[in-house]
Amino acid sequence: MDKIPSVDLRDFLSGDPERKQKFVNEIGKAYEEIGFVALKGHFLDDKLVEELYGEVKNFFELPTETKQKYEIPGIGGQRGYVGFGKETAKGFKKGDLKEFWHFGQYVSDDSKYKDEYPDNVIVEELPKFNEVGKESYQMLEKTGQYVLRALALYLGLDEFYFDDKIAEGNSILRPIHYPPITEEPNDAVRAAAHGDINLITLLMGSQGKGLQVQNHNGEWIDAIAEPDELMINVGDMLSRHTNNKLKSTIHRVVNPPRELWGTSRYSIPFFMHPVSSMSLNALGNCVDEDHPKLYEDTTAGEFLHERLIELGLIKK
Repeated sequence: MDKIPSVDLRDFLSGDPERKQKFVNEIGKAYEEIGFVALKGHFLDDKLVEELYGEVKNFFELPTETKQKYEIPGIGGQRGYVGFGKETAKGFKKGDLKEFWHFGQYVSDDSKYKDEYPDNVIVEELPKFNEVGKESYQMLEKTGQYVLRALALYLGLDEFYFDDKIAEGNSILRPIHYPPITEEPNDAVRAAAHGDINLITLLMGSQGKGLQVQNHNGEWIDAIAEPDELMINVGDMLSRHTNNKLKSTIHRVVNPPRELWGTSRYSIPFFMHPVSSMSLNALGNCVDEDHPKLYEDTTAGEFLHERLIELGLIKK
């Protein structure tokens, strides 16, 4: 496959069984063959997208010392600000050429996850930053829920199989700023080749060149979405749970050509995680003689912790 397929969530939501099944078949096939789709018909409207980008740019334009006061020690970068070059892709020594922010799950005071998740960090200088972030988080979470319902049907599961596993899940909304490149990067890139940790990732901001996906022939192909599309890919948790039936695809963000080094890039992925107790053990209907079990049993929480150590965000 040499291009990313495009699907429309409105088919799944249409109430027409044929259109719904068409969406299930299209997204399932894409995730078996390349692990990425471009999705139209999601729940983010243009006004919200514009507001979010505005607030994100306002934040990253704040002085470094202001941003650094929102860097919270001891939580593995799970909320607030993470400074430039601090994250390293698994297997790489060079830090990625990016800085980012994390919005996390919003839970009530009586939620059983209240003590498990760090509180979201409030940016005092930007009164609308957190409000717009929360609304965007919830619209992306809603979109992801329907994508997972379609995938449950494709896998022969009950449509609502994932619902209780993602309710109050440990999902993260990550606005990323790739600053202008001011000196020779010496092998560092904006985001080195990696697979995502989570169930699925919903990405805003892949309208221009930069994001590349490695297909099953080992070729790098550009993943460019239309202005009204999100790029959505399978993460390692879902890949493990389906015994690689749905594939987590290696991807990267390459540096722009030298004449564009002076430009910033912004992208905003929503990493959809389940609750930490979810079993990632291979689904029984994804294991047979031709497809033996590939991974050891684990939970989402155990797997996330292991990967955050590998990324350098948690120290052993």
